[in-house]
This record gives sequence, C-alpha cells and structure tokens, in this order.
Amino acid sequence: MQVLQVQLAVAADPAEVGRARRWVRSRLLALDVDPGEPYVETLVLVVSELVTNAVVHTGRPAVLRLVWPPGAGPLRVEVADASDTPPAPRCAGQDACNGRGLELVELLCARWGWYPEDSGKRVWCEIARAEEPIGVAVGVTVLAI
Repeated sequence: MQVLQVQLAVAADPAEVGRARRWVRSRLLALDVDPGEPYVETLVLVVSELVTNAVVHTGRPAVLRLVWPPGAGPLRVEVADASDTPPAPRCAGQDACNGRGLELVELLCARWGWYPEDSGKRVWCEIARAEEPIGVAVGVTVLAI
C-alpha cells in the first residue's frame, strides 16, 4: 500500500494561511480529485484552521503535511510547530470573531489530537472521504478505530 505524503513549510505570517489553502487545492487538482467531492471544502477549512492556530498562536513557522492513503480511507492533516504549548479548545462567545478553530476541527473531523514532538508539537486530524464508517483496512477486514 502506497501512501502519498506532501508537505508545505509555512512562515510565521497570517498571510500564509491563504497560501496553505491554495496549496491544498493545487494538490487536490494534481491528484485529479473532483472539487465537488463532499470532503474537499472540509479539508480546506480544517487546513485553514490548523495553520491559523499554528502561526497566530505560536508566532513561529510551521509545517503542514497531508497524508493521503489509497482507497477511501481518511485523509490525515498534520501541522507541526515549534511551540510546546498544547492546543486548547476555547468556548467563544456568540459575538466573538475568533476562538472556534479547534471546535470546528472537532466537529468536522473523524478524529483529532496532538502530541509533543522534539521542542514543539504536532496537531493532527483525520477527515473521512466517504460516507462509510472510519476504519483501518487490514486485508479485507475493517477494524473500527
């Protein structure tokens, strides 16, 4: 099984969020993904939120990685940064203009989490590409995770 991994270095500049969104769309086009697929806008939004969190809350560069397994398995988005501060979902007020990023990630993704890495951390999430239950294929058996 061949897994495609692509990554993008992101500078510590909020303008990089738009570049990350454009980069994801270009990767999807290169893979001949139909832009109308239901998961495409979810993927772009989640990338936008995670990259925003990395560059705005840490003030440091980050690395965005997409992990694309073959078939209909979930896509994995990872953003690594040099801050060891854990991501902390906030409870934004009704009129707040920000503070909902991780809440969106939690609602839109099959799973998400983070782990410490070197002197920083890696925040990751998985996005379902199909309406099927999320699972890991082993031979012909699907194990729920």
